[in-house]
Amino acid sequence: MKSIQELEAIRQRTLNTINMRKDNQNTRVVVGMATCGIAAGARPVLLKFMDEVANRNLSGVTVSQTGCIGFCRLEPIVEVYSPDKEKVTYVKVNPDMVGRIITDHIVNGKVVEEYTIGYYEKNNK
Repeated sequence: MKSIQELEAIRQRTLNTINMRKDNQNTRVVVGMATCGIAAGARPVLLKFMDEVANRNLSGVTVSQTGCIGFCRLEPIVEVYSPDKEKVTYVKVNPDMVGRIITDHIVNGKVVEEYTIGYYEKNNK
């Protein structure tokens, strides 16, 4: 960095990114990355989502991480927030599941029911 203008440009890019994360018109993919999630394999899941979104040039899709979501036994957990729709929580996500979540849910708007917390809780008692 050699000037105040360069610093200001970095600041503006960062603010734009933050504002994009708050934009309700974008789809947000949030991966739980607390200790429990990382221990269960969340890091490869996060990286796979980031790669898939970039490789498919999906505009309007943001991938981010959060701390503990609160269901440690169901980690890795991924929450998908789509505009004007209910949040969808996917559980026990592994990198092999990411492609289908991207294709079916994020691109085509069809929730992958068998990966959701509701399906898991109903079928694993």
